[in-house]
Amino acid sequence: MRSALLQRGVAEFVGTFTLIFVGAGAIIQTGGGNLTAIGLAHGLAIGVMASAVGHISGGHFNPAVTLGFVVTRRIEPRLAATYWFAQLIGAVLAAFMLTWLLPQTQVDAVNLGAPAVGGGIGAGSAVVIEGILTFFLVWVVFATAADPRGTFASIAGLAIGLTITLDIYIGAKYTGAAMNPARAFGPDLVQNYWSDAWVWWVGPLAGGALAALLYEYLYLRPVSPEPVGPPETGLEEPRPGDAAAM
Repeated sequence: MRSALLQRGVAEFVGTFTLIFVGAGAIIQTGGGNLTAIGLAHGLAIGVMASAVGHISGGHFNPAVTLGFVVTRRIEPRLAATYWFAQLIGAVLAAFMLTWLLPQTQVDAVNLGAPAVGGGIGAGSAVVIEGILTFFLVWVVFATAADPRGTFASIAGLAIGLTITLDIYIGAKYTGAAMNPARAFGPDLVQNYWSDAWVWWVGPLAGGALAALLYEYLYLRPVSPEPVGPPETGLEEPRPGDAAAM
């Protein structure tokens, strides 16, 4: 009998592998010079994979997203550890495959697609930018995938993927807009490129946790049992958990 833990872990591995292989691969192929192609490559990779296996693992593919589910107690610690392991291994293997398959001169020219601080800013500004960008991402994940009232629950992958694309459009020049410790870790490890590596751990993990806690507190754990209704209709609907509260 196949273990549910194995099934979910493999789904996270495949999704994260896809993100790094396609996302970093697009950076290598374009020499880092085509922002539209790079943004769409990352967004499409996540959008497609989240839609494909979201019903299996939730489609995190990102330690910061998983941490958001941990701090809001929406995932068990053992399962979260499995996700983190699968995400990091998937990222490393994808980076290895890229450096093995593609011309080394092209790989080295962009440090295997590893994110970097640039555009005239320092590491302090970069970590804040990564935190803000990841806040947007995890906020959308909770609003579309975790919230049962989410407007786009059945196609959450599309909204999540587009969020990554728009984040890359604003942040790529300054931080690489990784929004994901695994996205940075795979290329960093394989390329042995560790410049300001802490930025892509501290920023995304802090921003993701903050977004998850805020959305959970404001919208998923109501403080009172009074019924509320959608503003656009005026209809009264009970909030999630009202029955239990009453």
